[in-house]
Amino acid sequence: MELIAEVDRICKKCNIRYNMVGGTMLGAIRHRGYIPWDDDADIGFLREEYEKFREACKTELDHDKFYMQDLRDTKGYRWGYGKLRRCGTEFIRLNQEKMPYGMGISIDLMPFDNVPDGTFARRWHFLRCYIYRKFFWSRIGKDTAKHWWQRLCFRLMDLVPMEYLVASFSSFIEQCRKYDKTDLVRILTFPTPTGEGFFGYERRWYEDLAIYPFGTMQLPGAADYDGYLTVKYGNYMELPPENKRKVHPISKLTLLPEQDGGLENGKEI
Repeated sequence: MELIAEVDRICKKCNIRYNMVGGTMLGAIRHRGYIPWDDDADIGFLREEYEKFREACKTELDHDKFYMQDLRDTKGYRWGYGKLRRCGTEFIRLNQEKMPYGMGISIDLMPFDNVPDGTFARRWHFLRCYIYRKFFWSRIGKDTAKHWWQRLCFRLMDLVPMEYLVASFSSFIEQCRKYDKTDLVRILTFPTPTGEGFFGYERRWYEDLAIYPFGTMQLPGAADYDGYLTVKYGNYMELPPENKRKVHPISKLTLLPEQDGGLENGKEI
């Protein structure tokens, strides 16, 4: 909640548009706050707004409490979306213990990029997104993939220098920014919902916004929440069975000491 409040504060001060997406938007509608078993939050921006936020964090972010990570700014960071993290905490994802960047408790900052119009252009764009996602995952997949041939492929992919991948992906971002205002947008390295020919989300879900209660806060989300959540989750008001209530598997969790709003002397699990 502290992390979300910091995003909201900066965006209001700097006139940056954002909205709840994914499980956070679902939580706002179904639970009027966090999904009880959720362990992060998802904040979305159209690309231009994301870049404004990324720049604003350099001067406006409370760096005593928070730090932002982005592929282009954080050495060794391998994801095509950003994270805002809490200083003084640890949230170490399972099998990511060797990643060379800070891993405090975080929320995801999701930039949504233009998806070109036209069937062929969308298919080519979709393939490029898939390839980038696999290259970024290769550092983990080379040890964790199910089949030996997958681990081998990831090992070969991991030989490509990260500096080259970042430069190539940055160029891809700029290409997407040059498209005219397209019907669809997506996070470039995050899977889109399953379905034949589904290449992204409707742009209007990130432009036409309304305000919804989220715990003690009032946060923006898609005005057509029903359309968005139906595409994203299907029958979204029905609770999933307990064995489908997913959380991120972690190997280490360190909370804040009591004076910072956490537990006395910290607590490590």
